[in-house]
Amino acid sequence: MTTTTHTPTIPPARPAGKRLSLTQWILLATVLGSLLGWLFPEASQQLVVVSKIFLRLVKCIAVPIIFSTLVAGIAAHSDDLKSVGRLALRSLIYFEVVTTLALVIGLLAVNLLKPGVGVKLPPPDPSSPANNLVKLTTRERLENIAPESFFKSAAENDVLQVVVFAAIFAVALTQVQGEPKKAMLGFCEGLSQVMFKFTDLVMKLAPWGIGAAMAVTVGHLGLDVLKHLIKLILTLYSALTVFGLVVLLPAALIARVPVGRFLKAIKGPALIAFSTTSSEAALPSALEAMVKFGVPKRIVSFVLPAGYSFNLDGSTLHLAVALVFVAQAAGVSLTTGQQVMMMLTLMLTSKGVAAVPRATSVILSGALVSFGLPLEGVALILAVDAILDMARTTINVIGNCLASAIMASWEGELRVPAEVEVRPG
Repeated sequence: MTTTTHTPTIPPARPAGKRLSLTQWILLATVLGSLLGWLFPEASQQLVVVSKIFLRLVKCIAVPIIFSTLVAGIAAHSDDLKSVGRLALRSLIYFEVVTTLALVIGLLAVNLLKPGVGVKLPPPDPSSPANNLVKLTTRERLENIAPESFFKSAAENDVLQVVVFAAIFAVALTQVQGEPKKAMLGFCEGLSQVMFKFTDLVMKLAPWGIGAAMAVTVGHLGLDVLKHLIKLILTLYSALTVFGLVVLLPAALIARVPVGRFLKAIKGPALIAFSTTSSEAALPSALEAMVKFGVPKRIVSFVLPAGYSFNLDGSTLHLAVALVFVAQAAGVSLTTGQQVMMMLTLMLTSKGVAAVPRATSVILSGALVSFGLPLEGVALILAVDAILDMARTTINVIGNCLASAIMASWEGELRVPAEVEVRPG
């Protein structure tokens, strides 16, 4: 789930309506970069420095933003979790089960369709410390989850160790009272807000970085790489469709949520999410729609915001697909144990970053570094990220709306009127 970023409006000499959004600039840069690589394959290779600068900036975002958002999210929700008690426990269990199923479906889809096979990204750097992680035994990988030094983990971009440290740190923070807790929580919330802006600034360079990466890739492999990107899009859309049919639909039926009326109720929020690629933009409409659908306001007001941190079904499924896509493109064969470890990493690192522009790219870059996979895959995926984002954001919104209805049903408080009146989105 991501938030579309627009160029700030300045009193222009021409109508403001003609200014291009960041997404439009990225699409334009993708086309121009592909043409440049096709027409001038040798000269285009010199642009690799531009793409590497952009990717290094993306790489440096992961640790501070994951640490700050996780600590702030867990600590800030602690009082809410205590106050709503049973509802919170049920919601969190449901979130984790559904998110795990999303990851499993994503891994099955990408392993079955193999969209990355044949792309031939640069192989992993054998001298990288992170590259050694994929060679560890299962026991050694489990031992490696525990950080021996936060600063070492941060320096090596070992995202899973950072997440474990952040989770324990956050739980410890919830047990502290008074000014120390307030000061530390304020620091983490402030750091996360600064990192959101930092990410926004870095993503303004995305057209240059992605355009250069496409020029280098197409110059090296030819236009055939575009076929693999189309296959990636089809893989994600197919996996999300399967997820909706085999996970969300049965969950609704088991909880006795009237599916037809539910779909009618969320049509507006879903359309907003698909067209804007922003769950935040769809939140007000989603809150209103679910209250009208018959979910008590007290349940909606907890489940939807909590779901934005803990129930990003579309985004986590996308991360599973994207991570294995890059591994396939780099010629790295992943064992079942390695993919399970990746799934655990993604399950934890995807929490709490819903408000970050291009959040999945930040999380993906951290996961790639953790497993020694080439960062060039991020730039390649960003070339079609706008199309991918439409689907995953829509599933994020639909999944969280359904979660609120299911929680209301389990609490015995779902009251669906005969006709649900929903304003157009």
